[in-house]
Amino acid sequence: MKKFFGNEIFLGALIAVLSVFTAFVSYKGAMADSEQNKYEILGMQALNDGNAEYLRTNQDITQDYNYFDNWYLNVDERPEIAEYYQSSFSDALTAAIERDPETVWDEQYYTDMYAESDQFFADSDTNFEIGSQYDEYGDQLQLILTFLAIGLAFAAWASLNKEESNLRFFFSLFSVVIFVIGLAIFFSVPAVAV
Repeated sequence: MKKFFGNEIFLGALIAVLSVFTAFVSYKGAMADSEQNKYEILGMQALNDGNAEYLRTNQDITQDYNYFDNWYLNVDERPEIAEYYQSSFSDALTAAIERDPETVWDEQYYTDMYAESDQFFADSDTNFEIGSQYDEYGDQLQLILTFLAIGLAFAAWASLNKEESNLRFFFSLFSVVIFVIGLAIFFSVPAVAV
């Protein structure tokens, strides 16, 4: 066993495999960071759009209040003016009046009016959550990268010792153990579900 772990060909192959796997994990980590950044930007965009839409909706609701008040004041005495204001009602206000003319400003009215901004906020939350998952995934890959770098260092130190040296055997064995641990962690890290 000592001879196998100390063999030049084995050490060369071990260094090559560790190097390739380290580069692969590093690449996956860079991709995870890129995806995290992408989803955080999408989250910020949706949040900004949601805030803008929320403010616009508040203005639309204020307009509906004004239109409704003017319609109500003119409906009996000046129907042509009332009709002008009624034609300016939002779809949500028209639907609310059709549902119940006595309770115009019901919860459904506000739900309908804020639907678009609420969707932006929901999209923002979803994007931030996905970004957070990529962040955790990237952190796990960094841990694996650390293990692999240590394993690569042990393999390099093993190759510097003479073939008969006990240190060569131990460094080579540690390198293999660390490589196996890195592989186990890599395959146990769940992928991000998008």
